[in-house]
Amino acid sequence: MSDIEQLERTVSKLSPHDLAQFRAWFLEFDACVWDQQIEADLKAGKLDALIAEARADFEQGKARPL
Repeated sequence: MSDIEQLERTVSKLSPHDLAQFRAWFLEFDACVWDQQIEADLKAGKLDALIAEARADFEQGKARPL
């Protein structure tokens, strides 16, 4: 049985309370992983083109207040 299958079985057996706690933990964990990926992409220059495009749009008056 793969690790994923084991996790699926374990999670499916959690009580509603434990599932809620797991869900809250996982959302926080996933957000941290996402933040780390964004930081790595930013440092590697992978977002430079998008940033330049957004700045150009702003300078051309294509932006509006949120």
